[in-house]
Amino acid sequence: MNRTKVDEEEYWNSSKFKAFTFDDDDDELSQLKESKRAVNSLRDFVDDDDDDDLERVSWTGEPVGSISWSIKETAGNSGLNHEGREQLKSRNSFSSYAQLPKPTSTYSLSNFFRGRTRLGSFQSLSDALSDTPAKSYAPELGRPKGEFRDYSNDWSPSDTVRRLRKGKVCSLERFRSLQDKLQLLEEAVSMHDGNVITAVLIFLKRTLSKEVLFRELEVRQVALRHLIHFLKEIGDQKLLLDLFRFLDRAEELALSHYREHLSIQDPEKRKEFLKTCIGLPFSVEDSAHIQDHYTLLERQIIIEANDRHLESAGQTEIFRKHPRKASILNMPLVTTLFYSCFYHYTEPEGTFSSPVNLKKTFKIPDKQYVLTALAARAKLRAWHDVDALFTTKQIRWKN
Repeated sequence: MNRTKVDEEEYWNSSKFKAFTFDDDDDELSQLKESKRAVNSLRDFVDDDDDDDLERVSWTGEPVGSISWSIKETAGNSGLNHEGREQLKSRNSFSSYAQLPKPTSTYSLSNFFRGRTRLGSFQSLSDALSDTPAKSYAPELGRPKGEFRDYSNDWSPSDTVRRLRKGKVCSLERFRSLQDKLQLLEEAVSMHDGNVITAVLIFLKRTLSKEVLFRELEVRQVALRHLIHFLKEIGDQKLLLDLFRFLDRAEELALSHYREHLSIQDPEKRKEFLKTCIGLPFSVEDSAHIQDHYTLLERQIIIEANDRHLESAGQTEIFRKHPRKASILNMPLVTTLFYSCFYHYTEPEGTFSSPVNLKKTFKIPDKQYVLTALAARAKLRAWHDVDALFTTKQIRWKN
C-alpha cells in the first residue's frame, strides 16, 4: 500500500522516540546533575548524619547554636583558625582545589575600636605571642559642658558655702577683697557647719595678715572659737600665742605657753622651760601645780642619776635582786612615791629620795601615802613594814 507524503511525515513525527536536541532543559543527565548539586549544597547546613531528632550539645552541656554557646565560642576564640576552615571546606566541597584567602584591608573598624591600627598585614610581637583576643576600648567621648560648671568661678558666697557643705569642689580664690571674704565667713557661720567654717578660716588665715584676721575675728566669737580650736589641734603654738596676746587673754596665753613643754624630750631642757612658766599669769591653783611640776622633775632628775650609778656599780642589794625596769623621769607623783617606797623606804627624811620627804614636800595625804607604801612593801614581801603601816595610830580610816 502506497503511503502519501503527508502520512510519512505524520509517521515520523508521531514516533515515541525523540530526536537529539541541544536544549539542557530536556536533558535528563543535566537534571540529575542539578539535583545532585542541590543535595551537596545542603550539606553545609545539614549534618551528614541523619540525626535530626537528636539535640547536639557542647562539652559543657549547653545546646550547640544557642546564644550562650555562641558568646563563649566567640570569646574563647575569634572564630575557627585557618586550618580548621580549610578542612571544613575540603570536607563540604567536591572541588579538588583550595580557595584563595580573601585579601584583608589595611584598615578595619575593629582595629579602630581596639585602639590600634594595622600596618599592612603584619602583626606586632605582642599580638603574635598572645592567644587571647585584643581588648576592645570604646572611643573616649568629651565631657558634657554642664560638668565644667562645677569648676566655674561665678558662684556667690551663699552658693559657695552650700557647695562646700555638700562636699563639692569649689575654689575660694575668687574672693579677693576683704569685704567678699568677710561675707563668705558670715555665710559659713550662718550655716552652722563647723567644717565649712574651718575651711573658710584656713583660707582667711592664708590670705590675710595676722593683724587684720585677729581684728575681724575679735567681733565674731563663733569663728574665733573655731580658729582657736583649729590652732590647738594642728599645734601652731606661735600663732596661738600671738592671738592670745592680741586678745589680752593672759591666763589662756600662759596655759598655751605651758603646753609647749610636752614637745620637749630632754629632761634638763624641760626643767628649764618649766622654770620660765612659773612667773606667768596663771591662777592661784594653776601656779601651785606649775611649781610642783618643776620641783618634782628636779627631784626625779637627781634620783635618776643617783640610782643609775648605784645600779651600774652593783653594790646595793635591792638593785641586784630587783633591777629597775623603767626610768623615773617624767613620771606622776604617785608613781614617784611608789618608786621611793620600793627602793628608798629606809632612807632618812633629809634625802631627796626619801618617801617621807616626798610626802611633806608635795603635801601628800596620809591615806594616799599609806596605800602607796603598802603596795610597794607588799610587792617586796617586807611583811614587818606592812604590819607597821597597819598598826599606825596617826591615820583614822573612815568608811
